[in-house]
Amino acid sequence: MKKSLRLKALLTLLVGLFLSIGAFAQQIAVKGHVKDTTGEPVIGANVLVKGTTNGTITDFDGNFMLNVPKDAILSVSFVGYKSAEVKAASTVMVTLEDDSQVLDAVVVIGYGSVKKNDMTGSVTAIKPDKLNKGLITNAQDMMTGKIAGVSVISKGGAPGEGATIRIRGGSSLTAENDPLIVIDGLAMDNKGVKGLANPLSMVNPNDIESFTVLKDASATAIYGSRASNGVIIITTKKGQAGARPTISYDGNVSVSTVKSTVDVMDGDQFRSFIKDIWGEDSEAYSKLGNANTDWQKEIFRPAVSTDHNLTISGGLKNMPYRVSFGYTNQNGIVKTSKFERYTASVSLAPSFFEDHLKVNANLKGMIAKNRYADGSAVGSAVSFDPTQSVRSDDPYHQYYFDGYFQWNTDASSLNDDTWKRTFNSNAPGNPVALLEEKDDRAISKSLIGNLELDYKFHFLPDLHAHVNGGMDFSTGKQYTDVSPYSSTNNYYGSYGWEQKDKYNLSLNAYLQYSKDFTDKHRFDVMAGYEWQHFHDTSDQEYWGLYPLSNNVVENRGQRYNNTSSGSATESYLVSFFGRVNYTLLDRYLFTATVRQDGSSRFHKNNRWGLFPSFALGWKLKEEAFLKDVDVLSDLKLRLGYGITGQQNINSGDYPYLAVYETNKGLLSYPGRRNHLPPECIQPGLEMGKDDHL
Repeated sequence: MKKSLRLKALLTLLVGLFLSIGAFAQQIAVKGHVKDTTGEPVIGANVLVKGTTNGTITDFDGNFMLNVPKDAILSVSFVGYKSAEVKAASTVMVTLEDDSQVLDAVVVIGYGSVKKNDMTGSVTAIKPDKLNKGLITNAQDMMTGKIAGVSVISKGGAPGEGATIRIRGGSSLTAENDPLIVIDGLAMDNKGVKGLANPLSMVNPNDIESFTVLKDASATAIYGSRASNGVIIITTKKGQAGARPTISYDGNVSVSTVKSTVDVMDGDQFRSFIKDIWGEDSEAYSKLGNANTDWQKEIFRPAVSTDHNLTISGGLKNMPYRVSFGYTNQNGIVKTSKFERYTASVSLAPSFFEDHLKVNANLKGMIAKNRYADGSAVGSAVSFDPTQSVRSDDPYHQYYFDGYFQWNTDASSLNDDTWKRTFNSNAPGNPVALLEEKDDRAISKSLIGNLELDYKFHFLPDLHAHVNGGMDFSTGKQYTDVSPYSSTNNYYGSYGWEQKDKYNLSLNAYLQYSKDFTDKHRFDVMAGYEWQHFHDTSDQEYWGLYPLSNNVVENRGQRYNNTSSGSATESYLVSFFGRVNYTLLDRYLFTATVRQDGSSRFHKNNRWGLFPSFALGWKLKEEAFLKDVDVLSDLKLRLGYGITGQQNINSGDYPYLAVYETNKGLLSYPGRRNHLPPECIQPGLEMGKDDHL
């Protein structure tokens, strides 16, 4: 009996051992590496056993380790790349392809989205090019040379400098030609504030998911009175539902140098030139110095710049999230020029009621600091006397020009016996002094955000209600101090500041119904309402200072020619809009839009404008006679018509109002401040007389 029990126990143990060995034999340890098409490792890529929750993420080198069943399929994914699947093996190499520079699936357009193949207007959508290396400080840099019909021309080489953006050229000789910029559904204004080049400066380029550019009237008419110059729609990045927490860092260091300089004479060549023309005994030759100064070398420098971005993203059950921080430090190649920016953004995208209600909340903050160089120094460096040194021991230069060499003349016109020499206006200023003696700085802050709700009705899933509320609060202040020793403001100096504060509030809501009827017909109908309020205030003050040595005691240290001004303005926009998309047999497309805008910038009798459009499309590639032609990847014919408008027709928010303003000796018409009603005008008042209100 005992032997029988022992035998059974032994058999049970052996069976369990073999089963364990068998189970272990079905598991393999996978060592893998994930990279992109350029060979760079993909950090934080999600690696999951298909059909399970068993997974991991790649490390900073793109490597991962995972125990998986022998015949398992691994699914590898990361934001911005196409997902890939590989069969489990002891060693695997995975290459993720970019999710196409041109968006293939859905394209964000005005108030909604559409499949790329179903677009009827001229629309281009791109993702930021990951292959572009170097320091990118403004979103405008990401569009340069990427989109046909879009011209991005830099206004200069200064750090943080803006650009002139034109979509299919300009549309007006006197009105504004800048495109409308929409960030996460919030239509921005183009007024800007001190220190911000344009609305694109408010967004960290690292946070941008895609650009959509609406070019022709049939595509832009949905934006009505602001769409005559095209529309740029920016969508920012979001987290992924169900994704594991991922921390990623992206940084770079760049060095900028002057490619070439103007070929000018050095000191010896210039002295020889003057000697040959005027002679060694001439007054011209006697005024030359003994130095050999390369003025262009004195004002230019190798500029080292850095950019750092830290991102935390993932998904907590039904709430994807993304948090990012950015820091940019860009030095200019002209000495004293510098741009510094701090950014932070938070994005939450939870869903409720079994995805019937989707919420998208975005908040972005930015602080930017600019130090501007005096641009006139570049021209002076080309024309200034190369025989003179940067600084001079001459007592006149020490006392009146802070030690910098300057061509000077008698200062008797200042009526101050203590100030005998001043800058000679017939000569250029010392280039180095122009930079060092002008402190021109700006600090700007912006906070933009939106809350977007999309509800899919339970009783009618094809019907969606969409609401988006947004805000933009921005402020910028620029301080400009010019030394009294400077060639530009010798004696008094110049001090002052300008400040602009603005906010933009927006609310839009629309209903959208989309339905496929059999395989032949598809309808997409949308109708909505929008309200926007723009408000801004501007203030400025400038003054000079009497030197402490002034021979009039009561003037010493007092302000000279103090001027100040301020203004406030606001405008409203109320709109109704709608769109119909119809697709027949997945080949024949029809789109019609209409928008009615009411703008406070126009007179009450001409305040509303109607902006219709229609477009037809024919997907020739889907026809039987071209479907199998491999030479063609896509072929579509489009015909479109639309009417767009421009409400920025003049300076100010109320250009239609005729107003009077106070002035020194003259009555100005029209003006913008100190408005007076007609009954306040004195009878018989004549223009140009020394009478004033």
